[in-house]
Amino acid sequence: MSSRGVGVERLTLPAHRRLRRKCDFESVYARGRRLGDGFFAVAASPNATGAARLGLAVAVKAAGNSVERNRLRRLIRETFRLRQHRMPAVDLVVSARAQARAAGNDVLRASLNALWDRVIELCASSR
Repeated sequence: MSSRGVGVERLTLPAHRRLRRKCDFESVYARGRRLGDGFFAVAASPNATGAARLGLAVAVKAAGNSVERNRLRRLIRETFRLRQHRMPAVDLVVSARAQARAAGNDVLRASLNALWDRVIELCASSR
């Protein structure tokens, strides 16, 4: 018997929940509201898809070598994946800042969770 019940939301990150095209990123940068902290910058723009979508912009200049860039990308995706069903319908582009490279995973998770809370609050108040 399946452990999945009716109405249970899966915590995967399917392709339709990711920004991939350059025009999507440009649209978020042009029309989105910006927020951030010492580790990450987030641009958020409402969308018409009915679900939150994530785009990553983790540059070599900020994150360093591929090992560090991929670590940051995995952390961002993981925290978004766990919170995606609580998010409003927004497109998000997350950029890493140089301080993120030296920070530990727990600190970065806390930072991202605080940013997700701010996105939820910001988008709820702009409705």
